[in-house]
Amino acid sequence: MFFMKRQMAFFLCLLVMLGHEIHSQNDESRMITRDLVKPPSLKKGDTIIILSPAGKLKDRSAVDAGIELANHWGLVVFFGNHLLSENNTFAGTDQERLSDLQKALDDPSIKAIWAARGGYGTVRIIDDLDFSRFSENPKWIIGFSDITVLHNKVHDLGFQSIHGQMPVTLELENPVQKESIQTLYRALFGRKLQYKIPSSKYNRPGKSTGQLVGGNLSIVYSMLASDTNLNMEGKILFIEDVGEALYHIDRMMISLKRAGYFNGCKGILVGDFKLKPNESNPFGKSLEEIVLEAAEGTDFPVVFDFPAGHLDDNRSLLLGSYIDMSSNQNRARIKFK
Repeated sequence: MFFMKRQMAFFLCLLVMLGHEIHSQNDESRMITRDLVKPPSLKKGDTIIILSPAGKLKDRSAVDAGIELANHWGLVVFFGNHLLSENNTFAGTDQERLSDLQKALDDPSIKAIWAARGGYGTVRIIDDLDFSRFSENPKWIIGFSDITVLHNKVHDLGFQSIHGQMPVTLELENPVQKESIQTLYRALFGRKLQYKIPSSKYNRPGKSTGQLVGGNLSIVYSMLASDTNLNMEGKILFIEDVGEALYHIDRMMISLKRAGYFNGCKGILVGDFKLKPNESNPFGKSLEEIVLEAAEGTDFPVVFDFPAGHLDDNRSLLLGSYIDMSSNQNRARIKFK
């Protein structure tokens, strides 16, 4: 009996050691920066779907500009069955939004999933989605703001996605949007994508190469310690946000720093931040000072004022793609590999 107990104890010890070994290997594999798969570029005649995994729409007219633009590009547009559903602030119940998104992920004839809008709600369904068929037939996922949840998820699975305009944010007659609409076309149809912008006086100069990841800062922050938390080893972090007070931006940036986000990071690209107006208790630091303070102790470049986020001129970004990012006294340059 004593011998059997010793054998059992030895066997259990081996199992524990094996478990630790597998866990360690998984952690190590997540730290390796690998090339992310780029979904096939679109072409005329391809089918895309517009759906809303988060906030509800006022009515069908909210996506008319998106339909018109996609048709102009020669694309066939389908809609999620519950695109116009309502459940309080959401575009239908969790199950309805989940159903629309799952069908779109599974259907190999659909070449791109275009989120109608952001808002809130994608995080409520992300863990119930099955990406196995998507992995076999990857397609572009397009959107920003709350759609950052989806971007993070597909990046973890090994696929690129597009941070860009959504149907409810489009104003086709708005001249300010002309350039951002063109960049969305270039991103979707496989054209060359690069940007040159004037340097902010706050930019930290330098050159770096890494995979561009991120999105809405509040969403990135909310993903900490979850399955959709970003691995920042070898990455360049893009951030934007809207309606946040400076003290809360500071809280989020310090939280990312405490979580080790900037230890293996290769750079920070800062998009548009529409701050919460009329703070009765001024924080005392600017947005730029908050970001630079969080990046103290690192030597990677930091670029401010990139035109992306909750603004009319919302330029498209290929999240998950390698980029060269450089900044000097005169200009900053973002070149997608």
